[in-house]
Amino acid sequence: MEYTIEDRIAIVRENMEKAAAGREVTLVGVAKTKPAELVRRAVAAGLTVIGENYVQEFRDKSAAGAYDGARVHIIGHLQKNKVKYVAGKADLIQSVDSAGLMEEISRRAVSLGTVQDILLEINIGGEASKSGIDPGALPELLGAAGSCPGVRVRGLMTIPPADISGVYFPRMYQLYIDNKEKKYDNVSMDFLSMGMSDDYEAAIKEGANMIRVGSFIFGPRNYA
Repeated sequence: MEYTIEDRIAIVRENMEKAAAGREVTLVGVAKTKPAELVRRAVAAGLTVIGENYVQEFRDKSAAGAYDGARVHIIGHLQKNKVKYVAGKADLIQSVDSAGLMEEISRRAVSLGTVQDILLEINIGGEASKSGIDPGALPELLGAAGSCPGVRVRGLMTIPPADISGVYFPRMYQLYIDNKEKKYDNVSMDFLSMGMSDDYEAAIKEGANMIRVGSFIFGPRNYA
């Protein structure tokens, strides 16, 4: 049976509901490499949050009206020289992984008279190939948010290694809970973003309240 994008969104939402057991979970549909018309179709089917990895795609699809009626999250690695294209325009930047990047986002947001919501990206598996800070560096970065009036830290994000042993999601959840209980200026730990197409149900069961599902909803990516 060939599923439509509408079918796939419905399947994910049904699986989410079962895994969440009454908790509220936000679905981010990741539209990396996908055309504006397909994004519009997903939004029409009820997808309320779109995630983009690439700043240029975000700009192009914004200009094409692809996100009308939905919120947009930047989830890919963000360079400081690209902040001007997303600060004050994206609803959430999920991939903040340094004090310098947070400061630049704050500076740009202040110049626009707004406050930018962000998540701090954690490299929970310590992988050299992935972005994100070491978990031990999190308190210092959370503390630095107090001197960044243009940002509001809303939680944490991670892309863990393949969770064969089942340890990374629980570790990430504990890190989230531990820091949720602490008081930092410009910080409200509301979201734990973890889980993708292959493991979002497990992530939800381990405490995620935001998941990022791309290929299952939109189909295989085209990098040509």
